[in-house]
Amino acid sequence: MTGPRIPLPGPDEMNAAQRAVYDKIVSGPRGTLVGPLRAALHNPSLADAWQALGQVLRFETSLPRSLNELAILVTARHWNSELEWTIHADAARTAGLDETVIEAIRTCKVPDFSDVAARAIYEFCRELLEHGKAGDTAYAAVLDRWGAVGAVELSAVVGYYSMVAMTLNNHGIPLPDHIPAQLNSAATSRTLLPPGPMRAAAE
Repeated sequence: MTGPRIPLPGPDEMNAAQRAVYDKIVSGPRGTLVGPLRAALHNPSLADAWQALGQVLRFETSLPRSLNELAILVTARHWNSELEWTIHADAARTAGLDETVIEAIRTCKVPDFSDVAARAIYEFCRELLEHGKAGDTAYAAVLDRWGAVGAVELSAVVGYYSMVAMTLNNHGIPLPDHIPAQLNSAATSRTLLPPGPMRAAAE
């Protein structure tokens, strides 16, 4: 990755409005400023609304944390977003997502899901990203397990982290120097992940 395409001010270079939002971010569950909020801080009102929405969709959905992170990884892989993938691959491991699932998605293989719930999340997100909507079978699997709130939250997670990926990719937001890249994709556009077992069985 080359350097950023826009200036990314550090805390000592921020104006008062930017610093107020920065302090809110680093004192919250993120604990640090990494990623798209570095760009969004050029408009502090945008950054404040962004960080609040992101906190809900990363930390406060009704979905299990590991499956929420799975949805983010599917989104990051679709958009080939190195920073989004690397940060959330580690978060997914911490949350308990199986390493074989993470690696399969990274290498664009069909994950061997032992967890039916994880398979449902994968296929819902994959179809939503590829087609703009999840098919009836994938949608029903999420709706039946997590209800309307889960289906709405999952759609919002995919949409939000697509915005994150586009922001990271478009502005060239780099990984922190101390964090090695994990996606290492040469692709420069979207990646279409393979259908999961649920989809294959239905066909």
